[in-house]
Amino acid sequence: MNSIDVIAMIIKLGGGLALFLFGMNLLSSSLEKLSTGKVEKILEKLTGNIFKSILFGALVTGIIQSSAATTVIIIGLVNARILKFKSAIGLIMGANIGTTVTGQILRLNGLSVSSNSIMSLLSPSIIAPIFAIIGILMFMAFKKDKFKNIGGAFLGVGILFSGMISMEAAVSPLSHYNGFITLFSTFSNPIIGVLVGAIVTAIIQSSSASVGILQAISSTGAISYSAAIPIIIGQNIGTCVTPIMSSINANKNAKRIALVHLYFNIIGCILFLVAIYTLQRFIGFSFWNLPIDMGGIANFHTLFNVVVTIFFIPFTSVLEKLAFSTIKEDVNPTSNELDVLDDRLIVVPGLAIEQIKKIAIKMGNYAKSNFMDSKSLFYKYDENIVNRINENENLIDNMDDVLNNYIMKLKDNFLNDNDVKNITTIVHLSSDFERISDHCINLLECAEKLHQNNMNFSDSTMVSFTSMLNAVDEICTMTVTAFINNDFELAQKIEPLEDVIDMLEYNIKSNYITKLNKKNYSIECGVIFLEILSNLERISDHCSNIALHIIGKNETSFELNPHEYINKIHDNQTTKYMETTDFYINKYIPEANKTPTLTSL
Repeated sequence: MNSIDVIAMIIKLGGGLALFLFGMNLLSSSLEKLSTGKVEKILEKLTGNIFKSILFGALVTGIIQSSAATTVIIIGLVNARILKFKSAIGLIMGANIGTTVTGQILRLNGLSVSSNSIMSLLSPSIIAPIFAIIGILMFMAFKKDKFKNIGGAFLGVGILFSGMISMEAAVSPLSHYNGFITLFSTFSNPIIGVLVGAIVTAIIQSSSASVGILQAISSTGAISYSAAIPIIIGQNIGTCVTPIMSSINANKNAKRIALVHLYFNIIGCILFLVAIYTLQRFIGFSFWNLPIDMGGIANFHTLFNVVVTIFFIPFTSVLEKLAFSTIKEDVNPTSNELDVLDDRLIVVPGLAIEQIKKIAIKMGNYAKSNFMDSKSLFYKYDENIVNRINENENLIDNMDDVLNNYIMKLKDNFLNDNDVKNITTIVHLSSDFERISDHCINLLECAEKLHQNNMNFSDSTMVSFTSMLNAVDEICTMTVTAFINNDFELAQKIEPLEDVIDMLEYNIKSNYITKLNKKNYSIECGVIFLEILSNLERISDHCSNIALHIIGKNETSFELNPHEYINKIHDNQTTKYMETTDFYINKYIPEANKTPTLTSL
C-alpha cells in the first residue's frame, strides 16, 4: 500500500466518520426537540427506585443514542436541584446500557444474508437511502415543527448508516495488509487496548461512535476477540470525559454525579478485566484468537454494561460514598437560586423553559414581598425592612439579567411555536415584575423622606391612602397567583381592579386639589403624597400588563395587542366585567370618598 492509497483511505475514513457523527447528532437533536421536555419531566419525577431509574436511563439513552448526552442532562438536572443525587445514580447506570443500542443497530450491516432473502432489506445499504428519502420529504413537505423533527430523525438514521457504509468501504483494503493485522495484534495487551479505546472515545466524545468505528474495522477480519475486548471496555471509560468537562462549573452534587459515572466505569472495567482474563487463563475461550465481527462487538458491548450494572445495583451506596469522599461537603453550604438556569439544559427547550418560569415566579414573589414591605413602612418605619427590600431588589435585578442572557442562549436553538410563545410571555412578565420592584424602591424612598422629616398623614388621609394600598396589595397578590397557576379566570379580574385603582387615584388627587386651593396642606408632604400615588398606580398598570400576557398566552391568537385589547373590553364591557368592577368599587371606593387631608406634623 503506497502513500497515495493511505492518504486516500484516511480521507474516505474521515468523510465516513463525519457523516456518521453528523447523522448521530441530527438524530439525537431531532428526538430531543420532539420530546418537548416531557421525557425530562418524567425523569425529574423519578425517585429512589433503582430499577425504575436504570430502566428509564437506558430508555432515554437508547432514544437519543448517547450516554454522554444523557449524563450531561442528568448533571444539569442535579445542578438545578431538580433531580436527587440517589435517583441520578440509577439513571447513570441505565445510560451505560442504553448506549449499546447503536451497536446492535449497526450490526445489521454485518448480516450475511442472501440477496433474494427478505432480510436483505434490513441491510444499511437499503435502510440508509429509504430513511434519507423519507426524512428529506418530511423535512421539506411539512411546515409544522413536529413533522420536521420526525423527518430530521429519519434523515439522521439515513446519514448515520451512510457514514457507516463509507467507513467500511474505506478500511476494506486493509484486510490484505499484513502490517495492519500485526498492529491490531498488539492491542491484545489489555492495558494498551483499554488506553486506545478510552483515548479514541474521549477525542470523538461518543462511545457509540467509537464502537461504530471498531465495527467498521472489524469487517477487515483483522481484529480478534482478544484485541477488541479491552478496546470496548476502554471505550466506556473514554465516554466519561464529556460529563466531567460539563460539570466543571456545576455545583458539588453535579460534580459528584460526573465522578459516579467515572467510578462506575473504571471499577467495572477493572473487575471485568480481572474476571475475563482469569477465566481465559484457567479455562480458556475457544473464540479468544478468532476474528470478531460486528455482532460480536455489539454483543460484548451490551454484555459488559449489563453485567457491570447488575453487579453495582447492591453497591450504589459505595459509589455515593466514593463521590462524597472525593468532593467533601462545605462546612457552611450556600445556595444559589439561579442554579436552576443550567446551560446543560438548553439542548432541551421544553425543560429549559420550565426553569426560566421558575425564576420568573421567584421574581414575582420577591416583587410582591417588596410591595408588602414598602406598604408597611408607611405605618411603621423599620430599617430591617428597608434592608430586606434593597436585598430583594438586587436579587430581582440580577435574576432579570441572568434570565435574559439565558433566554438569548436558548433562542439559538430551533424552537417550536409553543416554545416561542412561552418564552415571549416570560420575557414580558419578568420585565414587569422588575419594574414593580423598581416602583417599590420609589415607595421606600418616599417613606424614608417622610420618616427623616418627621412628616405624617392625617387620619382622614390615611383612610383613603389605606384603601389605595390595600387595593394595590390585592392586585399584586392576584397577579402573582394568576401567573404561578396560569389562571385565566383570575387574570380576567385584574383589569377591572386596575380600573378601580385608577378611580381611587383620581378621587384622592381631586380631594387633594380641593385642599390645595384652601391652602390646607404641607407642600413638601403633598409632593411626596402625589409621588406615592403615582407609583401605586404604575404598579397596578404593570399588574394589568402581566394579566394581559397571561390572557394572551391562553388565547387562540398569540399576537395580543394590549392597547387594542384594553380598548375593546372597555368599549364592550361584558356583564361579568361590570359586576367585577362594581364589586371592587364597593370594596374600595366608599372609603376613599372621605375627604383626605395632608398636614405636616
